[in-house]
Order: sequence, then C-alpha cells, then structure tokens
Amino acid sequence: MKMHIVLLPLVTVFLLLGTGRAQRTTPDFIMEYFQRQLQQLEGRLIKCEQDFQHFSQRMYDMSKEIHGETSKMNALKSEVKGHVDTFAMRLDRVERDVEYLHNKIPDTVQIDIEDSLIEHQVKEAKLKKKSVIPKGKDCSSEVVGIKSLKIVKKAGDANGSWMKDPTKGSAKIYFFSGTRNSTVLAYPSLKTFTEPNSTKKTEVIRLPFPWHGTGHVVYNGFVFYHSADTNNEILKVHLSNRTVTDRLLLPGAGRMPTYSLNPHTMLDLAVDEMGLWSIHADPDFGGNLVITKLDHSSLAVEHTWDTSCNSRDAEAAFIICGTLYVVYNAHYGGRSSIQCLFDVHDTIYTESIPMLFFPKRYTSHSALSFHPKDKQLYAWDDGYQTIYKLEIKKI
Repeated sequence: MKMHIVLLPLVTVFLLLGTGRAQRTTPDFIMEYFQRQLQQLEGRLIKCEQDFQHFSQRMYDMSKEIHGETSKMNALKSEVKGHVDTFAMRLDRVERDVEYLHNKIPDTVQIDIEDSLIEHQVKEAKLKKKSVIPKGKDCSSEVVGIKSLKIVKKAGDANGSWMKDPTKGSAKIYFFSGTRNSTVLAYPSLKTFTEPNSTKKTEVIRLPFPWHGTGHVVYNGFVFYHSADTNNEILKVHLSNRTVTDRLLLPGAGRMPTYSLNPHTMLDLAVDEMGLWSIHADPDFGGNLVITKLDHSSLAVEHTWDTSCNSRDAEAAFIICGTLYVVYNAHYGGRSSIQCLFDVHDTIYTESIPMLFFPKRYTSHSALSFHPKDKQLYAWDDGYQTIYKLEIKKI
C-alpha cells in the first residue's frame, strides 16, 4: 500500500513533464507541416506556369504555321486567278479573230473547190486577220531617220510628257510634269510656252483623278491617261469641264512596266493618223509589247496585236500609220535608237529596216508623243522639252 502511495507522485511528475514537452513541440510541427504544403503548392504553381508557357509557345507556333500556310494559299490563289484571267483574255482574242474570219470567209459547204483556190483563201484570211483596221489614205509611208533636234525648254520634273492636240486647228501645248500628278498646264502656243514669262498666260487644268506614269495623250479636246492607284484603268476626261466622260479597264495591262528603262509607265497611250492606241507589256508573252486599237469616242477595244518587240531595254515608243516604233537605250543612258518595228498592216518588211539613231542627247526619254500633222516627236528628256523632226519616206 505504501509502495503505491510513493509511485503515484512519480507517475504524475512524468505525465506532467511529457505534457509540457508536447505543448512545446506542437507549433513547430504545425509550421513544418504548412511549410511542406506551401512548398508543394509552390512547386505545382511553377509546373503550371511552365506548362502554360509551353502551351502558349505551341499555340504561337501553330498560329504562325497557319498564317504561313494561309499566305501561301492566298499567293497560289492570286497566281491561279492571274492564269485564269490571262487564259480568258486570250480566249476572248481567239474568239474575236475566229468570229472575224468566219464573217469574212465565204461559206464553202457542199462546194468543190480546187486546192489552189483553198490555198489562196487561207493566205487571204491570214492577211485579213492581221489587217483588221483599215489603213488611212495618208498612211503609205515609213520613218527612215530623225532629221533634227531642237531643245525647246527645260522645265518640270526629270520625268514627264508634253504634246499638242493633233486635232485640226489646235495649237495649244499641254504640259504634264511628274509621274503622278493631277495638274495639267496648257499654253496657247509653242511660242508662248518658250517665253520667259509664259506662266502668266498658262491655263491650269485640275483633273478629277491623278495620272500614273508618262503615257498620256490629248486628242480632240480630251485627255486620255492611266488613272493612278489602278492597274489598268484608262480615263477619258473632257478638258473644258474636267469631267470623266468614259473609262476602260484594258485587259492584260498593268502587270509590268511597258518599258524596262521607264518603270513608272505601266500603260502607254499614243495617237497617229488612224486614231487612239494603247501599248503595254505582257509578262505571259515574254515581256513583249502588246498594242491595242481603241475607239477614241467610246474607248471600246477594236483589236489587239501581240508584237515581236520586247520591253527589255526599251525606254519609249510611238505609232505612225499603225506601225509601232520602239526606242531602246542603255541602263546608264546613251544614244537612243529605234531597233524594233511592228506593222499591223504587214506592208513594211520590218526585218530589212536598219537601226535608226537619235541625235546626241542628254540621258533617256521618259515620253515620246507623235504629232501626225507636224510629223514631229515631242520628247521629254530628263526635264528638257525636245522636238525631233522625222524623215518620212513614201512606201
């Protein structure tokens, strides 16, 4: 009994000591527990952030890849559309030629024709196919040389064009400075244009839309030009009231510069004894020039010819009596020369024409405008307004 009484206090002391130790270590245990949980949570957050960055990078790479494939598809779509448009344009030409030949060749069904007569008809059909546009009564001549050079003035930008309206009774000079502008200066005469105080007598004409390049013409009181910010739109503007009276989207034009040495001009217009023409280069035809006869009243396309003259190293061209004369030069500037001809009537044997050189000049022509009445070329030569007198011989 005494033994139990002695042991009881000892047990009580040990229990109290154990309880105190537990009370002292519990907060440390809880802190360690929370620290472990926080470390685990932090590790999970870091892994989540890494996974998110990896996912974002994959999404960016996938978006970039999709964008690249879309760009390729758009480029392929544009290329296919270009081929389709070109095919449609050439098919339209063939249909017009076939229709023309069909109307001109007599019906030979159920008629026996000798072989010699068939051969004659084929040759005649080929000649008619080429000579669709009738030749004017004054068109029985060809250029055999450039007789003289006259520097009239130096004015405006390095590139531009100037001309006279070939309509009977018109003496005005029209001045187009720059490759993009909407202001035309009109002078009463060539004499007024050369006077020092010519600006006092100048008529300022504001066009409704700016032009592009240097291939403009003035004809019968209208200005015809390539409208800026368009590939192939030709505008016809009345010079008196400054309004657009007609417009044309010329098939196949505007896809490359008409002349490689004059890259600003994508579409060139010309006037001769037969009326209004357009000139452009066709990339699907090896860069060769294409000429189109236009109705100056309605801007309707009358006929189109693929020529043998290439746009490479060409700087300008002009048309006389349905014959295209292409002027070539060197990239660094030199002496211009006529090296290629194309006659829509096939009356000039172009292979036998010698190279025709221009007189010594400054650099290169940005425009050549032929005046059918004066038989002169109005040239723009690095800011110099120049006149060339042509030597023309009867065929």
